[in-house]
Amino acid sequence: MNALVTGGTRGIGLACCRLFSRMGYRVTATYSADERAAEAARAELPEVAFVRADVSDETAVSALFASFGSLDVLVNNAGRALFAQVQDTAWADYARLMDVNMGGVFLACKYAVKKMLARGGAIVNVSSVWGVTGGSCESAYSASKGAVIAFTKALAKELAPSRITVNCVAPGVIDTAMNGRLNAAERCALAEEIPLGRFGTPEEVAECVYYLATAKYVTGQIVGADGGFSL
Repeated sequence: MNALVTGGTRGIGLACCRLFSRMGYRVTATYSADERAAEAARAELPEVAFVRADVSDETAVSALFASFGSLDVLVNNAGRALFAQVQDTAWADYARLMDVNMGGVFLACKYAVKKMLARGGAIVNVSSVWGVTGGSCESAYSASKGAVIAFTKALAKELAPSRITVNCVAPGVIDTAMNGRLNAAERCALAEEIPLGRFGTPEEVAECVYYLATAKYVTGQIVGADGGFSL
């Protein structure tokens, strides 16, 4: 069984690589530029193939998928953050955000489906709680993640006759580098807004991803891994 995890060298992506590898999958993971993180990931998981590829570049994505004989699971985790009010958001930053967060999902799905049509498979997209509820000062990011949710639902209908499931995980506040900008007081205040009273872990999100990748009669679903934050 072959699995591809985009954005696989840190946080949720790395946790997915650990779990899928432990469950017997041959895992390939992409990263965009951070060679230091890639080397650390390779040292931890020598059985995983970490490949540098920009998911927003169709030429790179096409070449990546050409290297697979078959593919059973695609986890679209690669993404960027953008914390800014709309009036302060540069168009170039917005465009790059959409290219990666939505464009990367589209391109990976486009080429993964070609590998899965004959035998079925599973696609799991990683969105965000802000894609469900919207986040103040993260309107562009919320839009990109909301697009992933809409795409997931539409693609699930499109691919169901081909025995390809398409689902989405919407993480809440997860203890990753993406939330490293928060100071101790901000972390405490944010945790108080979460019904379970704490940040989630990348491993807990990976468990949701794995469930959706292996559930044969679940498709088109948006699973909130957010400790109740979206309630």
